[in-house]
Amino acid sequence: MQDHTEKSADKAVGYIDSVYCGSGVDGAGLRCVVFFSGCNLRCPFCHNPETLVKRGEQTDADALAARLLRYKPYFRRGGVTVSGGEPFLQKEFALALSARLKERGINVCFETNGHITDAELIESGDLIVDVKNQETNDLSVYEQFFEECVRQKKDIKITNVLVPGKNDDREKLCALASLVHRYFPKKSVYFLPFRKLCAQKYEELGIPFPYSDIREAEEDDVAAAKKYF
Repeated sequence: MQDHTEKSADKAVGYIDSVYCGSGVDGAGLRCVVFFSGCNLRCPFCHNPETLVKRGEQTDADALAARLLRYKPYFRRGGVTVSGGEPFLQKEFALALSARLKERGINVCFETNGHITDAELIESGDLIVDVKNQETNDLSVYEQFFEECVRQKKDIKITNVLVPGKNDDREKLCALASLVHRYFPKKSVYFLPFRKLCAQKYEELGIPFPYSDIREAEEDDVAAAKKYF
């Protein structure tokens, strides 16, 4: 997998879309979330389509770490989550940023789609892995990633966007449970109900929202899915 990080004056330079402070769902505690530009997937429910079609702001790890450190008083019991897009596409940039932050005692978490198995990146932070089973029945792509997590004894969080009519039926949920329990026998999945708050982004970007006609998931849908775990 190609690394989109660039080298400039011996610094790891990468591309980000934005920084958001105040998240309580992207890792332990209050988080500051950095959205990396670029992704190796094109999920039809993507909430951040701007990270797919724009190169983003160029920055280096030192400058970004310094920017994030200004918010440290707000997330001192949480940390920084690197999301996207797909952060594992920018390996050297992600590793350098993680190192800078951890040097200052800041917890780092990577939010990834699990399609890029890289031992160094997996080791360098906490992990949230989102399983994409909305348009496929083949989950074998996650096996190598989960195997590496088990080898490193990583206590990862596994998420799944629950989309009515796409991955909320018995077959899909049983396959997901089988995959997860093969590697993490006691772990459940944190289901994220499908929402269409991103629809305006697609409209502003002038691109179609593939799931525009699908209803949003309700708490009853999530409760039903949890029974399989």
